[in-house]
Amino acid sequence: MRSKLVTVRKVLSRVVAALAATLVVSLLLPVAPASAHGQLATSTPLKGTVVREPLTQLALYFTEKPASNAHFAISGPDGSRVDNGWSYGEPKRLDKPVTEYFMVNGVFEPRLYHTGFPAMVTVAHWPAKGRYTASYLSVASDGEAVRGEVTFDYQGPGTPAPAGWSAPTAGPDPALLAQAEGEGSTNPGATGSPVAPTGAPASEPAGATKEQRDGGFPAWLVPALIVVVVAVLVLVAARRRPAADGASTADRRPTGGAGRGGAATRKSANPTRKSGDRTGGPARRGRR
Repeated sequence: MRSKLVTVRKVLSRVVAALAATLVVSLLLPVAPASAHGQLATSTPLKGTVVREPLTQLALYFTEKPASNAHFAISGPDGSRVDNGWSYGEPKRLDKPVTEYFMVNGVFEPRLYHTGFPAMVTVAHWPAKGRYTASYLSVASDGEAVRGEVTFDYQGPGTPAPAGWSAPTAGPDPALLAQAEGEGSTNPGATGSPVAPTGAPASEPAGATKEQRDGGFPAWLVPALIVVVVAVLVLVAARRRPAADGASTADRRPTGGAGRGGAATRKSANPTRKSGDRTGGPARRGRR
């Protein structure tokens, strides 16, 4: 009986673990796609890679053309900047399409982007080996801030700075900062950046396709709720079974005890009859 109970517990624990893993995956998957417009799709070099040759430019590819007053900076191992301006590059087809979500009539709808729009950031020189960071700040056409960074390791030869060059110290444009913090106007005519009016549907960039999904709420919510309910039921059943088995064992024990008690009672009655026989023996001998 105990072996069966141990087996049942092992099976239930495995089922609970599998359900928990499914729940975690279902909850994490919707977080992966970018929720705003114009996000970084890829870069050259890629984040976390090792660069062994002194590149003259870094390419940051976005799902739409960066704002004209976007800010880009590259910092070396000692924190000093080595960037020397940026310019637009030629769009290219992405190896892996990027999915972004937009709120339309209260429902998040996905859009799949196949084209990357690069910002080519010039590198003035490579002063030393070590960790470099390329940071960016822009505002997308839906008014959302686009910011982040790409870090990589440089293990190539050092190169000297150009004659007459000095490390830039200017930060982002104040108008760009105001827009990124939601304090500026979202009218594209106000600053010249490609920002759509608030509430208006964002325009599709070239090379993008739209993918529709039906339903009034996220599709992952239903399986997640089912997993939670099933996990709760399994846990409740696992707790009740040992209690029920213990109760049945306890019920059987008093019955056995009563049986043993009855046997003891019968045994105790026998000496009474034997004593009666012993008293009657001498009386019969007396009569003779």
